[in-house]
Amino acid sequence: MGMKPAGAKTISQYFAQIEEPRRSDVKALHDMIVKAVPKLKPSIQVGMIGYGTYHFKYASGREGDWPIIALASQKSYISVYVCASERGEYVAEKHKQEMPKASVGKSCIRFKRLSDIDLKTLEKVIKIGARVMSKTAAV
Repeated sequence: MGMKPAGAKTISQYFAQIEEPRRSDVKALHDMIVKAVPKLKPSIQVGMIGYGTYHFKYASGREGDWPIIALASQKSYISVYVCASERGEYVAEKHKQEMPKASVGKSCIRFKRLSDIDLKTLEKVIKIGARVMSKTAAV
């Protein structure tokens, strides 16, 4: 199906590599994320559309940069990553019950199509994640 974009350098290249109807879903999600968290600059990061960046450092000494919010078109799913935890709880996982048609892990929300996700809930999770991370990250 060619749903997982590879090697895109710009967001428009990323979109161009996704087939319809998935492309429209991913574009709509991108528009929603940009409106929800306007301070987080969108760019291609680690093969996805990332919004904002934070620097991480593990106890092992490994460190790097990662998007605060990320949007990815993968082979079977659209994935939204909200890399934030509050009081020891992952923000995405905490709101899992409000997104019954999505597969929700610690920081990843996966769904097949836009109609499978409650956009208001997703927007709320993204805004909370961005707020939590902006306290600890250099955005």
